[in-house]
Amino acid sequence: MSSTGLENRSVVVTGAGSGIGRAAALRFAAEGARVVVADIDADRAEAVVQEIRAAGGTAEAVAGDLSDQAVVDRVVSTAVERFGGLDVLVNNAGIMDRMSATADVTDEEWERVIRVNLTAPFLLTRAALPHMLARGRGAIVNTASEASLRGSAAGTPYTVSKHGVVGLTRSVAIMYRDAGIRANAIAPGGTRTNMAVDVVPGSRGPTVAASYLGNIGRVAEAEEQAAAIVFLASEAASNINGAVLPVDNGWSAV
Repeated sequence: MSSTGLENRSVVVTGAGSGIGRAAALRFAAEGARVVVADIDADRAEAVVQEIRAAGGTAEAVAGDLSDQAVVDRVVSTAVERFGGLDVLVNNAGIMDRMSATADVTDEEWERVIRVNLTAPFLLTRAALPHMLARGRGAIVNTASEASLRGSAAGTPYTVSKHGVVGLTRSVAIMYRDAGIRANAIAPGGTRTNMAVDVVPGSRGPTVAASYLGNIGRVAEAEEQAAAIVFLASEAASNINGAVLPVDNGWSAV
């Protein structure tokens, strides 16, 4: 039996087709959880599901853009219908901005980053909560960022979105703690993933941020971030609620 208390729990992981999300999905499955692998890329989501099943685990794939309410509803209903409910929600999916300084942010960049990084976690959390309330328990783990702790780790849209994720985390933690539901976040530092940064060379944002990025330290592996996510979702973290855990090799301490 799993020592984490996650065996047979129903878990949704978003952005689970690659990077931190994939590593988290695999780790939850290894702990005996049943995992909904949600990703915008159908092929990647299905590949992770097959990887989990090949190792003897249980998983289902849901593909789509999580800024779309219909996709959110499909993700949650898959967990409820296939696995009997929803115990853990990991809001991990996200996109990077162009490291844009405020005056250089286009409406399109702002709206897309906020929609994916902040509105989608809100929509998923709102959809998941009634099912957690019905069970009298639940754990939500959000992937924030080093950019949720400082102003120098990304451009304006991404920084604002990740600060918003921290606000969402803390609000949910307080509003639902008496109902047995916990909400926490990790704040990853530099991590080896496939997230790309499409900067405008010579523009203010990347130029200014570059002078601060020397403090990143060792770049983490996705599995190191996943370990923190699974810990926060597990019984080992049963009295941790509303916390933002930097997983950044001390970058936030500099």
